[in-house]
Amino acid sequence: MRTMAIIKRILRQLRRDKRSMALMIVAPLFILTLMWLVLDGDTYVPEIAVVDLPSSIVKSLDEQEAEIRHIPEQEAREKLQNKELDAMITWEESKPEVLLEGSDPTANGAVQKVLQQAMKEKAAKPVPEPELKFLHGSEELNLFDNTGPVLIGFFVFFFVFIVGGVSFLRERTQGTLERLLSTPLKRWEIVFGYLGGFGLFTIVQSIIIAAFSIYVLNMYMSGEFWYVMLITFLLAMAALSLGTLLSAYANNEFQMMQFIPLVIVPQVFFSGIFNLETMEPWLRAIGKVMPLTYGGEALRDIMIRGKGFAVFSNEVYILIGFTILFITLNILALKRHRTL
Repeated sequence: MRTMAIIKRILRQLRRDKRSMALMIVAPLFILTLMWLVLDGDTYVPEIAVVDLPSSIVKSLDEQEAEIRHIPEQEAREKLQNKELDAMITWEESKPEVLLEGSDPTANGAVQKVLQQAMKEKAAKPVPEPELKFLHGSEELNLFDNTGPVLIGFFVFFFVFIVGGVSFLRERTQGTLERLLSTPLKRWEIVFGYLGGFGLFTIVQSIIIAAFSIYVLNMYMSGEFWYVMLITFLLAMAALSLGTLLSAYANNEFQMMQFIPLVIVPQVFFSGIFNLETMEPWLRAIGKVMPLTYGGEALRDIMIRGKGFAVFSNEVYILIGFTILFITLNILALKRHRTL
């Protein structure tokens, strides 16, 4: 009987907490649907430029599952630099030479598969083994090297979101925030004070995570370390401002955790861990409203492609824009507690 009493009490609590009940049902269905949409995409079709190849090889390539472009070599190199092509094939000393964009192992594998199929089955006569060169990365670039930059951004974003959101929630539930709101402090001063305090912690966290990944785990790195620090810090500030914003709509730590499957998990699918090119255009557009999409792309530009600030500057400005938006909403959210 006492056990039944406990069971009834738990059921009554769940019945009163309708948000938790809905989340337990809706969140798994939402994430499974998202995984289906992302992972059930088409097979990756590489884009390959051909320059002065024998007609028999060109014909063989045209019959493969690839987008073959017949453009001048200089234009092809520019498109490779801009990630508009996966590879360029030229004819050097009686054998094909393949220049791969190199930063995506999936694209590299697709190009090599197409090339091997064309040379082996369709060529009019045997062709020497093509020479592979990499514009970015190398032949040793593996899955961890490819996803590593995104993982750095994700873990910084995830843990700062949780720590910042829960800490700010405790400030509110323990009455600290209410006492601050009873002082002459302005709402923006309170928000910036909290962000500044936690921001110092995020700098230390970003340095440790990035340095450990690159210098201890030997993650592929061809760019400047301080650029990595810049992006991870901006991601951390976006996560911190978002976490403190959402904490205003949670009554306890459990409710704060409920935001994870709705806010954090979807960002993983659009951060670059999965190849976005195989998704439907409308699905790719969802990633445009997620900070981790821009952070992951910028970190890949730095760590794998070795690019400078000019290349990923748009991502920097967008991350700053997200942070400013979340901070503004934070200030407005404090009106729930006091009007200044």
